[in-house]
Amino acid sequence: MQYDLFTQYKYKFFSLGSGSSGNCYYLGTNENGILIDAGIGIRSVHKALREYGVSFDKIKAILITHDHADHIKTVGCFGDKYNIPVYATQTVHEGIQRNKMVQADLYQSKRIIEKEIPFTISDFTITAFDVPHDSIENVGYHIEFDGQTLVLITDIGCITDKVRNYACRANHLVIESNYDEYMLQSGRYPYYLKERIRNGMGHLSNRLSAEFIASIYNNNLQNIWLCHLSQDNNHPEIAFKAVEQTLAANGVVANKDVRIEALSRHKVSGLREF
Repeated sequence: MQYDLFTQYKYKFFSLGSGSSGNCYYLGTNENGILIDAGIGIRSVHKALREYGVSFDKIKAILITHDHADHIKTVGCFGDKYNIPVYATQTVHEGIQRNKMVQADLYQSKRIIEKEIPFTISDFTITAFDVPHDSIENVGYHIEFDGQTLVLITDIGCITDKVRNYACRANHLVIESNYDEYMLQSGRYPYYLKERIRNGMGHLSNRLSAEFIASIYNNNLQNIWLCHLSQDNNHPEIAFKAVEQTLAANGVVANKDVRIEALSRHKVSGLREF
């Protein structure tokens, strides 16, 4: 695919994969880019970047949200093999080191960050903040660039004041919409797993995600991506419809007042350019 409009936009965002099969997101310009999470294969990353005309050698850093395998499986290969700095809290780095699913250890590429202490990578000013989940530690990312803000929140058990505080600043919001409550309740998962998902430290349902989005919506919010959809307990159309209907009840028209996309687990998303 060729995208002749690239030169008309400075920043672009797309998902390379979203869900328990592997998570990875790209935000960048033609000269500098960052990946958020590294849970998919190197070849898949190369292929996805090429699809949108992004050179792999423009990746300046990887931000890690937490230490579950679907977010970190290939982080060691990216880090020390390709000399790409890997940013995470000390606690998350310790979890990465212990995780047997990680394909290579991190040494010189390891970078330690602290929650709510901003740091800078190329064009981006980044702040990590606490997100409740049953990992060793989990953070969301508030990323400022050229007067705009992208906020990414995934694997979130419940909405906290801190999550709300950062999300309401977003021009571009990536937020989990993991499961449909009826599908989870009536599905084949054992009771203990259903409870783990919905106990406030697991994942966010379509309903809770939609209600949260509606509660923070403002005219500065331009794009919403629904991420980490369950393969067994959700569907992109169901997640999208939940947000669409909840926003409509509050006078907001999806894909007119704000653009919404439910991200695929295995496919590269549409390209969004700012």
